[in-house]
Amino acid sequence: MQLLITLLHILVCFFLITVILLQSGKAGDIASAFGGMGSQTAFGPRGAQTALGKATIVCAVLFMLTSITLAILTAGGKSNASSILGSTPAATHTATQPKPKPKQ
Repeated sequence: MQLLITLLHILVCFFLITVILLQSGKAGDIASAFGGMGSQTAFGPRGAQTALGKATIVCAVLFMLTSITLAILTAGGKSNASSILGSTPAATHTATQPKPKPKQ
C-alpha cells in the first residue's frame, strides 16, 4: 500500500512541476500586481481559469493528500512519542594519556 502511494506521489510531483512550468506569467512588473492595470481591485481583474490552472489545483490537492497519507503510514501507528536521542547509549569518555614521543 505504501509503495503504491509513494509511486502516485512521485507521479503527482512530476505532473505538478510540469503544469506549473507550462503556465504563462501574470503580467510582468510589480505595478500590475498592485492595481496598476486600471482596475479598482487590489490585484487586478481575475480572468476565467484555464485548464492548466485547474490542473494545478487538482495536482496540489493530490500532492497534499498523498503527503499526509505517507506521513501517517510512515508513523505506523506509533503512539508513544520518544526521542531518537533517548534510544542511543551515551558515549563514555575515558581519560587517556598521550603516548610519549620517542627521544631523538
